[in-house]
Amino acid sequence: MLFRKQLKYLDKWKDSPQRKPLIIRGARQVGKTELVREFGRSRFLNVIEINFDHPDNGPLKSVFASESPQKIIQILETHFKTKIIPQQTLLFLDEIQNVPKLLPQLRYFYEDLPQLHVISAGSLLEFILNEHDFSMPVGRIEYLHLSQMDFEEFLIATGESALLTFLENFSIKEKIPEPFHKRLIESVRLYIVLGGMPEVIRTYCEQKGIEDCLKTQSQILTTFQDDFFKYKKRLDQTRLRNVFRRIPLLVGQKIKYVNIDPNEQSRPLAQTLDLLCLARICARVYHSSCQGTPLRAQINERVFKLLFLDVGLMCHSCGVGYLDVKAINDLILINQGALTEQFVGQHLLYQHPPYEEPELFYWMREKKNAAAEVDYVITHGQTIVPVEVKSGSTGRLKSLHTFLSQHNLNWALRFNGDYPSLLKTKTALPTGNVTMHLCSLPFYLIGQTKRILEEIICS
Repeated sequence: MLFRKQLKYLDKWKDSPQRKPLIIRGARQVGKTELVREFGRSRFLNVIEINFDHPDNGPLKSVFASESPQKIIQILETHFKTKIIPQQTLLFLDEIQNVPKLLPQLRYFYEDLPQLHVISAGSLLEFILNEHDFSMPVGRIEYLHLSQMDFEEFLIATGESALLTFLENFSIKEKIPEPFHKRLIESVRLYIVLGGMPEVIRTYCEQKGIEDCLKTQSQILTTFQDDFFKYKKRLDQTRLRNVFRRIPLLVGQKIKYVNIDPNEQSRPLAQTLDLLCLARICARVYHSSCQGTPLRAQINERVFKLLFLDVGLMCHSCGVGYLDVKAINDLILINQGALTEQFVGQHLLYQHPPYEEPELFYWMREKKNAAAEVDYVITHGQTIVPVEVKSGSTGRLKSLHTFLSQHNLNWALRFNGDYPSLLKTKTALPTGNVTMHLCSLPFYLIGQTKRILEEIICS
């Protein structure tokens, strides 16, 4: 079993007196089912798992039409020939998107049988929730948003737990030993090629080699495309496949529909992109004016960039191989920086607690002869922090200086392949001199971003 951080969140959910039925939301193949199975095996006396995608479980769909959890449990006990005991049994309803009317029924488990632990999951929940007009039981269910495995989970899977412990205790005031730095950078290179899809990482850990991992990535991408028939009644299949294949090539760019397909009108392309975002295959990163928090309050929905689901799948889609990644000394230069921007972005997208909707923003200024763009913007408490993904000296961070000057801020964050550092610089701009406190972190510290910001901003 591959270690997932969200097991700790599930433990808190299990023991919470305010626990509600839990819905796990996330893209296909990110490990939702395996996470729940491991949680059930290690924390409960028994698990009742119903996969609504399995044809043998078709007759069970009608069981959940009842508004009485007690009657449902009685039928399930007879069907599975086992006793369902609150506090000791986990009821796991998988691929729940195949029974959309079951979603609002979960309220009755919360109201009438709160002692029973109930978890549901599905790969296309976002699409189902958008498609149906039933009323969701607001306040009677809770969500867990699951992403692919992150870099720190990858370190554990590949036998580098000791390095992760080192990172978890690292202070920005300390130096990282050169052997550690080199090993960690090599792990970042490997993660960029493999990505965080659990099946790919499992294949690698079984020592089947990079070639077998690439085969697994191809199978996952094919699975996504095979799923598109589910949308056949709504959208053109050819358009859907074309947009899917273009997204990995457009990461890091301001999206213009003409760049997705010059032969299509923008409206159907936007609808197709909406659907892929609902399926969590990609995510919009909206421009925010960043005049205050929350950043979402100042977004322009017409101005956005895209993130793909996973950097390894993006790498595979763009035809970038492991030897290509190893051959280039500066990771920023790989694929013109798009892969490292994806690496950082897919981690920052899920930086919030798992019960919050994943979101990420960036900032840009389109002005003749004075354009500026900051790759990402995040918050630490009420402090707005611009984030750049690039190499080079501080003198080439003009967009960061412009952003800080315009917003009267002084903290900035940079990710690159160098050693960590904390610098104070001044730059002359037309508006005057700007002082910037720049925290520069190597890519392998992406998982410690919040903790390090806490250390430097609050110290």
